[in-house]
Amino acid sequence: MNLCFAIYKKNLMNQLNNFIELTRLKKPIGFMLLFWPCAWGLTLAFDFKNALNNYFFYLFLFLAGSILMRSAGCIVNDISDKKFDKKVERTKNRPLASGKISTRIALAYAFFLCILAFIVLINFNYLVIILAIGSMPLAFTYPLMKRFTYWPQLFLGITFNYGLMLGWLSVNNENIYIPIIFYIGAIFWTLGYDTIYGFQDIKDDEIIGLKSTSIKFKKNPIIFLFICYLILITVLIFLGIVMEFRYFYFLFLSIPILHLMAFQLKKLNIKDPENCLKLFKSNNFFGFLVFLNILIGKLL
Repeated sequence: MNLCFAIYKKNLMNQLNNFIELTRLKKPIGFMLLFWPCAWGLTLAFDFKNALNNYFFYLFLFLAGSILMRSAGCIVNDISDKKFDKKVERTKNRPLASGKISTRIALAYAFFLCILAFIVLINFNYLVIILAIGSMPLAFTYPLMKRFTYWPQLFLGITFNYGLMLGWLSVNNENIYIPIIFYIGAIFWTLGYDTIYGFQDIKDDEIIGLKSTSIKFKKNPIIFLFICYLILITVLIFLGIVMEFRYFYFLFLSIPILHLMAFQLKKLNIKDPENCLKLFKSNNFFGFLVFLNILIGKLL
């Protein structure tokens, strides 16, 4: 009996570890990059003079939704890229590529995560629910884009920053042009950081025929990244003006700007995968800085 229990426990732990690896739960950068635009949109639209508790409740819902949908997205991505992942050094040991988990089990996991995400979603208003469900095809077709276009990062930006619109609309359905412009700026942020991320696999991707902005702009990466980040910075300045934020916002805005221009662009070495991963991960800090800056603009 003890032996059977020990074997069952070992198998259960192996499945749990495979699930965590499959959904990248040990790598929070993925769901945080999905969460920050949600937090930006919510914070920008929220009326802090009333119902402050609701703000933290919505913030929690967006974080939970980001974790669940990012996890489900990772599973769909790995199912779609199973054959390619086997040929890439960085991804060949993923559970699906290595055969640790079957496609059938992975699909069951993804379905379960989507059910949990829907339970989170129904706490929002009808408009947010409809728009969020409408974005599902975007979330699950992104992995296919790198087979057909050099701009899969653009498609990722459209998908990953969709939560910015949902964050705004969860508490405000007026002045919709403001989150739309912010959304466009955030897309260019994703174009930048995911291009940096893509330099890790550029050699393998070229061999197996996958496409990316990393490959397209490998000869002039700094120029491309500079343009992407400059558009984002311009949008952040525009937001401060139309929202009538005080000078504190513009003063502290210099910190995230320096992070983009003086840290990411100056330190980038596309031939060093560790360097690219480090700079990519630093965008979690950038997301927090922008979030903090919006709070400063709203409260001071």
